[in-house]
Amino acid sequence: MQERLTQLSCDDFASKLAAKESVPGGGGAAALAGALGAALGSMVGNFTIGKKKYADVQDDIERMCASAEGIRIRLLDLVQKDAEAFEPLSRAYGIPKEDPMRAQVLEEATLAACQAPLEMMRAICEAIDLLEEMGRKGSRMLLSDVGCGAYLCAAALQAASLNIFVNTATLANRETAQRLDCEVDSMLASYVPLANDVAAQVEAAIRRD
Repeated sequence: MQERLTQLSCDDFASKLAAKESVPGGGGAAALAGALGAALGSMVGNFTIGKKKYADVQDDIERMCASAEGIRIRLLDLVQKDAEAFEPLSRAYGIPKEDPMRAQVLEEATLAACQAPLEMMRAICEAIDLLEEMGRKGSRMLLSDVGCGAYLCAAALQAASLNIFVNTATLANRETAQRLDCEVDSMLASYVPLANDVAAQVEAAIRRD
């Protein structure tokens, strides 16, 4: 893969996503959506910094901005890593079934393909925590952006999970598969409701105002 997917324009990335090509796919789209959610958290923070009304929470806002920026960068990097993990998996599926090494190579490639979406989910959970705090402490003028970020992160988290489940379903090592599924289920159970609650609180606040 010669070009980094995140260096494409929005139009080119979307076109590549729509094309009859294996990458980018759902994993890359999930990571990008999560990065956008984290970026919205940063935006809210950057507009809050320096405002007298929020002077008492400025240190918190600066900390959140730094964390959100780190998450955004990690998630953009995972767009590429997810795509790069697909190639060895695709090659493994192409190994003739009579090859005695096929099962081992396929198992290793399948497990490796779980890693990028798993890292996405962990990073997105961090982003949701930050958005929840930003919703409480950031500028009320940008509250809707917190809600947008939360909805994007909820969708990204669920999308990334499917890219793990589709691989754990085929792992021969069921103990490893169950361990990964358990971690994914735990993140979904905790953070999808939290993200939706953040967005619901934003909606209630802006519609009341």
